[in-house]
Amino acid sequence: MEKIDLNQLIGAKMEPRYLEYNWRDVSLYNLAVGAHKEDLAYYYEKYLKAIPTFGAVPYWATVNVRPYQWMPLPASMLADQLIKPTIAFLNMDHEIIMHRPIDAIKGTFQWQDQIVDVYDRGEGRGAVVRTKIDVRDEAGNPVCTNYSCTFFHEAGGFGGHPRPKSGVEIPDRAPDCVAADYISPVQNLLYRLTGDTNLIHVDPEYARSMKFDQPIVQGLCSFGFACRMIIDSLTPGEPERMTRMAAAMSSPLLPGTPVETHIWKMGDRLAYFRLVDQETGKAVLNRGEFEWK
Repeated sequence: MEKIDLNQLIGAKMEPRYLEYNWRDVSLYNLAVGAHKEDLAYYYEKYLKAIPTFGAVPYWATVNVRPYQWMPLPASMLADQLIKPTIAFLNMDHEIIMHRPIDAIKGTFQWQDQIVDVYDRGEGRGAVVRTKIDVRDEAGNPVCTNYSCTFFHEAGGFGGHPRPKSGVEIPDRAPDCVAADYISPVQNLLYRLTGDTNLIHVDPEYARSMKFDQPIVQGLCSFGFACRMIIDSLTPGEPERMTRMAAAMSSPLLPGTPVETHIWKMGDRLAYFRLVDQETGKAVLNRGEFEWK
């Protein structure tokens, strides 16, 4: 294919958007990332608290978003329009930095996503587009910042700089905590109601066209699952204490799968983690970091 200098995308922005939510949306999100019956504060409005990764919903949100979009268009889609790939793009990682706890009863998220960097993996090895979303409340106060990398199989070798390597090295020892849970057979369908309407998570025929035997679980659903499980292990009942979470998305996860989150305490208020598919032993999320106050 024709060489495209993707450096031209750096700094590009999508149009400003906003999302209005209330306690039902927060409860739905919490349940979509696996909240259990005993987790009263995750679904009963009297005690409701938001799992912090609810702040990542704007990344793919279509529900209650203005201006309305059936299919979400984060800034990485500007690269998609330029490259016109024949192979589906992949989400490589996600990071969320919390600036304040999320109001669980009602509020408005405002954001404008932009491309902040582009990395070149070399000829025939693809390109990586890094995007950023600053989420603010209706008063303009910062709520959280999201970063994510999207891998495009095509368009590598354009002369850009390489992607920095992760500094996270999972310790070669048994984890300090292991939390087990289960991705239900309808987890992807429930999470879809939070706003990620990508067809690969719902349409069997489309999923097969993308080389999957069936629809797969959303990467950010796995991310939220891990967040909830780590909070239960390290700061039980206090999700508002989380300040940052990041992880690489290493392998797809199917509905109806038992999972474990392996957690290593690395010092004062820092832990590394993996989310592992118990059936295959593969890491779904890897080189994870979790920080709290």
